[in-house]
Amino acid sequence: MSAKGTAYAPGLTVTAFTHHRARRVLPIPGDVLVHAGERVEARQVVAQTFIPGDITPLNLAKLLSLQPSEVPGCMLRREGDAVSPGEVIARTKGIFGRFKQDYIVPVAGTIESISAVTGQVIVRGAPLPVDVKAYLAGTVEEVIAGEGCVIEADVALVQGIFGVGGETFGRLVMACQSHDQALTVERITPDMAGAVVIGGARMTLEAIRRARDVGASAIVSGGLDDADLEQFLGYNLGVAITGSEKLGITVVITEGFGDIAMARRTFTLLASHAGGDVAVNGTTQIRAGVIRPEIVIPLPVGAGEARPAAERRGGVLEVGAPVRVIRDPYFGILGTVASLPSEPQTLASGSRARVVEVRFETGQGVIIPRANVEILED
Repeated sequence: MSAKGTAYAPGLTVTAFTHHRARRVLPIPGDVLVHAGERVEARQVVAQTFIPGDITPLNLAKLLSLQPSEVPGCMLRREGDAVSPGEVIARTKGIFGRFKQDYIVPVAGTIESISAVTGQVIVRGAPLPVDVKAYLAGTVEEVIAGEGCVIEADVALVQGIFGVGGETFGRLVMACQSHDQALTVERITPDMAGAVVIGGARMTLEAIRRARDVGASAIVSGGLDDADLEQFLGYNLGVAITGSEKLGITVVITEGFGDIAMARRTFTLLASHAGGDVAVNGTTQIRAGVIRPEIVIPLPVGAGEARPAAERRGGVLEVGAPVRVIRDPYFGILGTVASLPSEPQTLASGSRARVVEVRFETGQGVIIPRANVEILED
C-alpha cells in the first residue's frame, strides 16, 4: 500500500458495447423450443413447461352427511375423470330410493383421488403453463436439454444500484431533457404506455404511480426517496433479493436513494438509444452474490467491430474520491473518502477487514469495510 493509502473499488457497468450472455432455464423440466444457432427476439418463448394445477379438497362425507367409507359408492365420477363447474359428481342413495342428495362440483379439473378413509375427494385444476422468454434478443449459443438455453448478443448495458419488479420490455422513451432534471408526474404522458421511461434526477412517487397507470413497463431515473419506495410498495422492503414483486411496473434507480442526478454518461448513453426496444430487469441483491438491476439494449449484428471494451464506474479509491455505500445499513448513501487506514481494523461483527472512512453529505463520518463502497463517476 502506498503512503497515500490508495486502493481499488468496483463500480457499476455502463457501456456502449459488451458481449452479454443470458441463461434462460425452466424451474422444472420441460420443452426447449429453440435450437443452437437460432436468432431469437426478446419476447420470444424459448422454453415451456407445465406445473400441476391447484388442488381443491372436497369433504363429501361432511357435505353429504355420510360415513367416509360410503363416499366411494356415491360417486358418479371416478378417479381420472374430468369435471366441470355445475356438474353432479356424487349422489346419495337416499331412503327407499327417495330423498337423494346431489353434490354439484364448484370447480373445473380432474378427480385425483377418492378416499374411503377421510371421505375427501381431491380435484386437481388444469396444469399451469410456465413460459421462459428469451429476454435478450440474440443468438442461441447453447441448448440445455429439458431445461432451457443460453443466449448471446452484443448489447449496450447499464447497471443500476437498486430496483424492484422483474423482467420487462419496451420502447425506450426519454422523459427528461437533462441528467439532473427531476422526473415529476407532469413528465409522464399517455403515449408512454408499454415504454421504458428514462428520467434524470429523483423520480417522485406520483410519477411512478402515473407511469404505472398509463401502462409503462418500467421507469428508470437517478434517485428515489426511500420513503417514497416504501409507500409505493406498501411495506418496508428490508434486506432481501428483489424482483418478484407484482407492482405493475419495474422501477430502477441508477445512482442511489435521495435527490441524486443520473450520471451524465449514463443519461447520454440511454438517450442515444431512444426509440429502440430494450429489456429491463429490476432484480437486486446486495448481499453475497451481488445482482444488479439492468437495462439491456440489443445492438445490430456486427455492431461490436471497433467498439471499446466495457467501462466500469470504478477505479482508484483515494482520499477525496466520491463513493456510494453498497451495503446496509448505509446502502445507497453518497459521500467522499475521508481517510484510508492502512491496517485492518476489527468491525462490530468481530471480523477484521481493511476499512475506509466515509464522510457523508450530512457531515456524518463512518468507518466501513472497503468492500462496502464503490467509486462514483466524476
